[in-house]
Amino acid sequence: AMHSVFLYHAIKAGMDMGIVNAGQLAVYDNIPKELRELCEDVVLNRRADSTDRLLELAQQFKGEKGAKREVDLKWRDASVEDRLTHSLVHGITDFIEIDTEEARQKLPKPLHVIEGPLMAGMNVVGDLFGAGKMFLPQVVKSARVMKQSVAYLQPFLEAEKKASGVDQRPAAGKVIMATVKGDVHDIGKNIVGVVLQCNNYEVIDLGVMVSAQKILEAAKSEKADIIGLSGLITPSLDEMCFVAAEMERQDFHVPLLIGGATTSRIHTAVKISPNYVKGQAIYVTDASRAVGVVSNLLSATEKTPYVEGIVSEYAKIRENYLKGESRKVRLPLAQARANRFQIDWKATPPPKPTFTGARVFKNYDLAKLVDTIDWSPYFQTWELTGRYPQILTDNVVGPEAQKLFADAQAMLKQMVREKWVTANAVIGFWPANSVGDDIQLYTSEARTEKLATLHTLRQQIARENKGSDGKIRANTALADFIAPKDSGVADWIGAFAVTTGIGEEEALAKYIKATDDYGRITLKALADRLAESLAEHMHKRVRREFWGYAGAETWSNEDLISEKYRGIRPAPGYPAQPDHTEKGTIFKLLDAEAKAGIKLTESYAMWPGAAVSGLYFSHEQSHYFGVAKVERDQVEDYAKRKGWTIEETERWLSPVLNYDPKSVRAA
Repeated sequence: AMHSVFLYHAIKAGMDMGIVNAGQLAVYDNIPKELRELCEDVVLNRRADSTDRLLELAQQFKGEKGAKREVDLKWRDASVEDRLTHSLVHGITDFIEIDTEEARQKLPKPLHVIEGPLMAGMNVVGDLFGAGKMFLPQVVKSARVMKQSVAYLQPFLEAEKKASGVDQRPAAGKVIMATVKGDVHDIGKNIVGVVLQCNNYEVIDLGVMVSAQKILEAAKSEKADIIGLSGLITPSLDEMCFVAAEMERQDFHVPLLIGGATTSRIHTAVKISPNYVKGQAIYVTDASRAVGVVSNLLSATEKTPYVEGIVSEYAKIRENYLKGESRKVRLPLAQARANRFQIDWKATPPPKPTFTGARVFKNYDLAKLVDTIDWSPYFQTWELTGRYPQILTDNVVGPEAQKLFADAQAMLKQMVREKWVTANAVIGFWPANSVGDDIQLYTSEARTEKLATLHTLRQQIARENKGSDGKIRANTALADFIAPKDSGVADWIGAFAVTTGIGEEEALAKYIKATDDYGRITLKALADRLAESLAEHMHKRVRREFWGYAGAETWSNEDLISEKYRGIRPAPGYPAQPDHTEKGTIFKLLDAEAKAGIKLTESYAMWPGAAVSGLYFSHEQSHYFGVAKVERDQVEDYAKRKGWTIEETERWLSPVLNYDPKSVRAA
């Protein structure tokens, strides 16, 4: 109470920065009036006896040591509207159906419960979240309450539609909605869906973490009139760009709606809209605007002028944004290759693995993976910033992180004990040598018959800073870590694919309620953590047993997370090799679908989603790096090596292009 009173008055007096424990900060208006006034007497020095009076009252608020804490249900005496808000803000599901029914009886229509007290409560949640007084896990718990309430109202909403004859009329339009791949947030999407449904639009909600392939397949099969994408976290912006590009490539023409906390009109105009020329991407501010936007887009008379206005507006936004943009200079590919990473292969000959070919590990013991889980990304999933275990005692997010961690531990124990998911792994090694920027794999140690080719990309950034040896830092490619064919040195490369996602969907259906977003996200996030742990676990076994070049290593789990070990396991689609299609070669080598149950989508995403794949490099000087942006000359060279067209290459490498393909083609 004292902290809240001080903060309240300090802000009024002009303080614009402070360090507070948001997890233990009381809402100023919720502090009992008598206590609040006594705290203000002390903080503002209004009375000479203020300290004594506050100490006297404090005895009433002091709890007995060891006494059982009783749940305060005084809030149940408030109005039904206030009770619904309280349940939403505090994530309480115990009374939500009782209060929802009372509100339904009180208001003229079931829809009014959603548009009235439920939306009002979610607005409070949004305000607290925006002010940093609530964290993402708490918001998701609020969404669980909201979903349970809406699920309770659903039969009444359907009955009202039937009674009014709405269900007898054809839907005004069909909308496919999804939270894009990699994002688990769907509060706003769900609210938009409810509002659209109540206005006689048919909504097909594909859920969260939905791949571009699944979205577009559903749009085709359902003959959707509109596609709506939602996302909260920053990486979702790139995924939305990809979906838009895929819609262009697959000859879609339906409107694409963009919404979510991190989206904006500028990003939609500059990044998303140019990828989808055949249709139109449109930014939707919030649920209240959704019906108007959809109505305009599906109107025979309003659609054309409405879309033309959007096109004109976005063109101006794009023009203003691009003014003054300058590009970093990159080296020509020939110069970058001349500055390749050099290794003395005679002085450091590559080790030979204990076997060649692929080896499978099915139904791997989940209990062996628990101790090697990297928990920091788990908290990042929930947008809690900090490194584990320090985050548990963080001044700001510590209390919420502790709750989150306790919930995760409880579910993880149950997942392992009851085997909710199955862990499979397949690894392999092959004779290999580099040829330029490619890596050739061979069928035998004779190295006369080529088995496959792995393609790598090279850094083209102009180097100015020097290393410890005084030389300009190298322009590295992964091929530099494999002995060149013309060196006469025998080398090998490894590959892996692991998953802990088999059975995940069944576990969600069996153990987690459909309205329990918090539980569903927790399960998915834990499956992801177990997959990464399995990848780390298998790499450790590779170093110690199967390749055996580091049999004596004794790294701790923190050391493993910090990648202090010898060798690397880079994955396609990540900085050292941005091209996702290289997974195709890895999966063929390993026969990963048949042996481990992992599939690749047409966009080279892995399914189940809780999966990791990549390559093994053993050399002591191999290291992680980022290719960063590449120039047109490398794109042309890469296209020839891959057997692709320039356009196909530019599509797959679009995130790392240092030029605008459309501008180059137009020139």
